[in-house]
Amino acid sequence: MRAGRGAATPPPDTGPAATAATVPAPTPAPTTVDVSELVRLRTHRPEAVAEAAARRTRRPLVDTTGRLMIVAADHPARGALGVGGRKLAMANRADLLERLCLALGRPGVDGVLATADILDDLLLLGALDGKVVMGSMNRGGLQGARFELDDRFTGHRAEDIERLGFDAGKLLLRIDYDDPGSLTTLESTARAIDDMAARRLPLFVEPFISRRAPDGKLANDLSAEAVTRSIAIASGLGGTSAYTWLKVPVTDDPDDMAEVMATSTLPAVLLGGEVGDDQDGAYEKWRGALRLPTVRGLVVGRSLLYPADGDVAAAVDTAVGLL
Repeated sequence: MRAGRGAATPPPDTGPAATAATVPAPTPAPTTVDVSELVRLRTHRPEAVAEAAARRTRRPLVDTTGRLMIVAADHPARGALGVGGRKLAMANRADLLERLCLALGRPGVDGVLATADILDDLLLLGALDGKVVMGSMNRGGLQGARFELDDRFTGHRAEDIERLGFDAGKLLLRIDYDDPGSLTTLESTARAIDDMAARRLPLFVEPFISRRAPDGKLANDLSAEAVTRSIAIASGLGGTSAYTWLKVPVTDDPDDMAEVMATSTLPAVLLGGEVGDDQDGAYEKWRGALRLPTVRGLVVGRSLLYPADGDVAAAVDTAVGLL
């Protein structure tokens, strides 16, 4: 599957793990999750999480293709448990972990983005060897809350990502010009960029221009103008952009992406977004944007972990094939 990713390009220097010459073969992920064993370890040997992190086999952030395929599962910590019409689809932790292990075991999948609780479980399951591990940093903007845009950093800190030997961090930056909470998030984001850069750790910033509807529900503006503005703002945060990546949506009109992505020279990955009925349409939108020079890969969650037809392996394999 890797051979289909196109011409090789040298990976950027992305921290201490980038010195490895090749990507180590990952340990096969478990196909079933024994919740009782996870609970036993958490109860009697909580230090097992740190021990598993210390012995985890690491790899560079990107391989010689310079491309990334990351599966995302940081939604539950924001109270965002719904998938399509199923409001609590992600609430069953054993089911979610099994889906993640299945996805991580597919050829061409580079790693996972998640919060501490999920990554701790995956460490205990031995599912992260030879994989890129990205810690999700700000989860305070709970879905549907009045304070949603005051998105405090209640997840991984830079020092946690460094201590655990993880490979990168990710944060969400939603900007509503009518909500003062966005200013707090902007400032916190800039300091997180500084903290990660000081440790030579990559940080993936996911920016949006957002607005509240009359009913108070928050929506992200995916017009070309809004996405362009969000990229420009995110690219300039912090004291250096050397370790900053962007995590961006495909615009409402995919034909606008070439002009939108010309806003910055920062490397970028595409995000998956909400689960819809037209999965083939989503693949086509990603396919076009992946040809752009700054777009280096995909970070996709629910649409791959909970596809409409239930076939996680097929959904992941199709997404990998786009690279």
